[in-house]
Amino acid sequence: MKRCHTLVLPAKLADELRAHLFPGDGLEAAALLLCTVTSQRRRKWLGREVVRVPHAECTRQSDFITWPGDYVEAAIDRASARGDAVIAVHSHPGGLFAFSDADDESDRVLMSAIRHGTDRAPGSAIMIPSGAMRARVYEGDRATPIDLVLKAGADIETWWDDGATGSGPMKPAMAFTGDMRASLSRLSVCVIGVSGTGSIVAEQLARLGVGEIILIDFDKIEERNLNRILNATLADIGALKVEMFADAIRRYRRDGGVISVSHSVATRDAVLAACEADILVSCVDSAEGRHIADRLSACFAMPLFDVGVAIPTEPLPGGGRRIAEVYGRVDYVYPGGSSLMDRGVYDAALLEAEYLARAAPHALARKIADGYLRGMAEEAPGVITLNMRAASACVIEFIARLFPFREFANETRARAIFMLAEGDEDIFAESQFQNRHSFPVSEGAAEPLLGLPALAVQRRVA
Repeated sequence: MKRCHTLVLPAKLADELRAHLFPGDGLEAAALLLCTVTSQRRRKWLGREVVRVPHAECTRQSDFITWPGDYVEAAIDRASARGDAVIAVHSHPGGLFAFSDADDESDRVLMSAIRHGTDRAPGSAIMIPSGAMRARVYEGDRATPIDLVLKAGADIETWWDDGATGSGPMKPAMAFTGDMRASLSRLSVCVIGVSGTGSIVAEQLARLGVGEIILIDFDKIEERNLNRILNATLADIGALKVEMFADAIRRYRRDGGVISVSHSVATRDAVLAACEADILVSCVDSAEGRHIADRLSACFAMPLFDVGVAIPTEPLPGGGRRIAEVYGRVDYVYPGGSSLMDRGVYDAALLEAEYLARAAPHALARKIADGYLRGMAEEAPGVITLNMRAASACVIEFIARLFPFREFANETRARAIFMLAEGDEDIFAESQFQNRHSFPVSEGAAEPLLGLPALAVQRRVA
């Protein structure tokens, strides 16, 4: 999957931009988008702030606009202070989903001014009434199309630059079709944790045709894992989970790419690998892993799916234990929305407890409750059916966000919890969670990475 540039817009920022560019009078409008730029294998432009150009200070027509340079200078000043890039955006009220000759001529002057003011490659973009965007970046005097513009919100909207012109982009492919597979072949998804649930999620994504899958897990396969990790065999005992699984995918996929990262997600190398994906899926069983995924989602403006399972047990009056419930949970988090921490999936006390269990096991013994069957010690629990149920729910949620097929709005389903013993499912809307804005959005790879000193660049001291 070859891609050079991606522009990511958190939904709140994209909606703010659209509201300004289309005030309802049918005339063009303009704004300047400030972006954090990250660059590893591919470059990502993360929308961070909109500088609005007041309508009254522009010369506006239905197919033409000019605006005063004061606002460009203000955007350059703000961008320079943080090392941001500037993308000049204007609307096409008539719906032309292409850059016009007038746009090309305007860019020749404007892009040079922005480049000299920021020392960053500048960009320009157009938006049509539906909110769809097309963008390009100027490296030197040559315009390079931004391959993908992605809006990360309750729905995940994608607009690809295929060189086509007309009244607008194609609608999303129909879910569960060959067109959906073709669309997925262009995306990159990172799966954190490739064990009981994660291997099943990754298997589905690979067979659905996702173009690039980044697998992150530091652990090796043990014999007790063989009853729940897909593709694992006796011959794989002692091998890294990510390497085994990547090899398995390559045996049935000629297209697409698989990247295996054999580090804990709480390492700098793993974070920098994960941030290159378009979408994150967290299949970890630790608070620390979810905390890193939470921060990745915010800092790199990545939609996040988090899946978890649990089987709490309770004592019987005459001795022994019984199953109290069989749970599965799927949370969908988008940048600028409520986080997993906001939703109580983990908290500071749990993070501290995990740290003590690793750093000072004598201070805090690891509890039996850490396992699948809470309150019981099970070396190789028979939970693959529960894992499959939860993993399937996670990937169905993934499909629904990209290729909406439900008869209700996705924003009403921020969390789903199924209870197999009770035979029920609870659904929670985004509005039911308090958004504390715990993590900064679109910070990118600013140091310290993810705002965590432990992930900062290690410098040698003479």
